[in-house]
Amino acid sequence: MRIKNLRLKNFRNYAEEEFVFDEGVNVLYGRNAQGKTNCAEAVFYLCTGTSPRTHKDRQLIRAGQESAFIGADVGNRFGTVRVEAEIFESARTLRVNGGKISRNAELLGNVNGVFFSPEELRLIQGGPDERRRFLNVSLSQMSKSYYTALIRYNRILEQRNALLKERDAGLVLETLPVWDAELCRYGGEIVARRGEFVRSLAPYAAEKHAFLTDGAEALEVRAERREQTAAEAEKALYAELSSNYERDMRLGFTAAGPHRDDLKIFINGDEARVYGSQGQARTAALALKLAEVEIFRAVAGEAPVLILDDVMSELDLSRRRKLLQQMEGVQIILTCTHTEKVLFGRQVNKIRIRGGAIVRTGGAK
Repeated sequence: MRIKNLRLKNFRNYAEEEFVFDEGVNVLYGRNAQGKTNCAEAVFYLCTGTSPRTHKDRQLIRAGQESAFIGADVGNRFGTVRVEAEIFESARTLRVNGGKISRNAELLGNVNGVFFSPEELRLIQGGPDERRRFLNVSLSQMSKSYYTALIRYNRILEQRNALLKERDAGLVLETLPVWDAELCRYGGEIVARRGEFVRSLAPYAAEKHAFLTDGAEALEVRAERREQTAAEAEKALYAELSSNYERDMRLGFTAAGPHRDDLKIFINGDEARVYGSQGQARTAALALKLAEVEIFRAVAGEAPVLILDDVMSELDLSRRRKLLQQMEGVQIILTCTHTEKVLFGRQVNKIRIRGGAIVRTGGAK
C-alpha cells in the first residue's frame, strides 16, 4: 500500500498544500511546531476517520476557517483509490472515489496505517483503556464487522449503564436481561476477535523485540481473557453479567465485559506497566507496532503505511537502523528535525516543512 499524494486545505496550520510521497521512506523535517506532525495526523485520519491526537474534529480546522479538507490518492493491490474528508465545526463529509459514504465503517480498509509517536508509551505505561484502544484501532481497520460490533456494543452499554442508575430496582431487574442478550452478542464477537488478534500478534512482537534488544530481553503479550469462540464468549459474558446484577446496580455502571478488559505485556517475566523502565517501555511499544505491521501484511495481503512521528530522536543510532531494516517493502512517513543520512542508510524522499508549507528548493532527494 502506498499513499501517492496528500492534499491539505485549511487543516491545522496548513492553508493549502500537496505532498508527493515515494514508496519508500519519506522524511518530513524542519524545526518544531512547523506542521510535520499535522501532516502525519492527516494521513492517519484518512486511515481511521479519527485523529490520534484529539477526539474533537473541529480542532483540525485552521483558525478562522469554516472547514478543513484532507484528500489522498492511494495505490493498493487492487488499484488506486481516492479518499477524502471534509471537516466542519459539527459535521464532516467522507468520500471514496468521489462517492459520499455515510458510515465510518465504509472508510476503514481503504488506507491501512500504523501510527507511532513518543506518546505511544501510553500503550505500555498507561491504563487498560490505552491497550484496548490499540486493539480497537488495529482490528477496526482490518475488520468492518469488528468495528460494527464495537460501535453497537458501546451504544447498548450506554443504555445499560443508564438503566442501572434507575431507582426502580424491579424495573432494572426486569429489563437487564433484554439488554444483556444484545450486549453479549456483540461482546462475544469482540472478545473472540481480540483473542485471535493477540494470538497472532504475540510471536511477531516477541520476534521484533528480540531483534531490537539483540536478544537481551524477552517480550510476552497475552490477552486477559482466554481465547474463545464468539459463541463461547457470548455465553460466558452473559453468565458473568447475570451473576453481578446487584454489584452493577450498586455501582451504577457495568463493571465487567470487553470494555474493561486489558492486554497483558511482560518483559523478562515482569509486568512492563509496573516494572519496565522508560527505555524498555519505548522498545516494547515499538515492537508491538512493528508486529502490527506484520499482522496487516498477513490479513490484508500488503503492508500498511507506517507513520513514525518524532520517533528517531527517542532512539539510539543502533535502534534507528534496526527499525528501518525491519521495514523493507513498507512505505514510511517519518517526521524529524534533522535528516542526516547516517540515520537511514538509504536514499530518502526529503520534504522540508516551514510554517505549514513545503519549502521547495529543487531537489527532493
